[in-house]
Amino acid sequence: MPYDGGESGVRILLVEDDAHVAEPLKAGLVRHGHDVEHVTTGAEALLAGKTDLVLLDLGLPDLDGLEVCRRLREFSDVPIIVLTARSEEIDRVIGLQGGADDYVVKPYGFRELLARIEAVTRRASRQRRDAEEEPPADRGKLVVDRRTRRALLDGVALELTRREFDLLAFLAEDGGALRTREEIMDRVWDENWFGSTRTLDVHVGSLRAKLGDPSWIETVRGVGFRLVEPGS
Repeated sequence: MPYDGGESGVRILLVEDDAHVAEPLKAGLVRHGHDVEHVTTGAEALLAGKTDLVLLDLGLPDLDGLEVCRRLREFSDVPIIVLTARSEEIDRVIGLQGGADDYVVKPYGFRELLARIEAVTRRASRQRRDAEEEPPADRGKLVVDRRTRRALLDGVALELTRREFDLLAFLAEDGGALRTREEIMDRVWDENWFGSTRTLDVHVGSLRAKLGDPSWIETVRGVGFRLVEPGS
């Protein structure tokens, strides 16, 4: 399911088992020019064809939506927006760490959802262009290649979610440079990001764990973060 869409008229896979929610949502998205395929189970979602974006409910009848998200991430970098009634912070953290690009709590406004769809697809399109133009970032033991979306530490590939990779790639563009929280949110999330900046701290913490040494990412309190090779 590679993403190759633009900012409008995207192909959307809607994974929602409640017809009362899915039918009006699909109709609204179609009215705004999107091509929508609707499925009701996690199994169907995993077998669906090529699409530009996934709207994923978590309360599915066969598989938990978070499991569907994780399985999608094993073979696809398609943008995923979770739609759920689960509003606790831990649920958001688990969803984002599982590979979701955005997390929208029900009930939500339709216009807000449209804006989030546009923001996520615009960001994915921009990152694809960046990948085509940018050479791999070589930071000593760490090599980050946007084109192949691979990060190697001591020659071993890191298992990163889509957003973790994007965050690491941005920090690695200019190793040692201080990136403010605002810069990171603009580039890695979006200048129109609707959610809490707490998600940045979640992803930094997850990246530090996967890099095996928290000193790879230095915190400048009240300002932002920089990528620094330990011992350098």
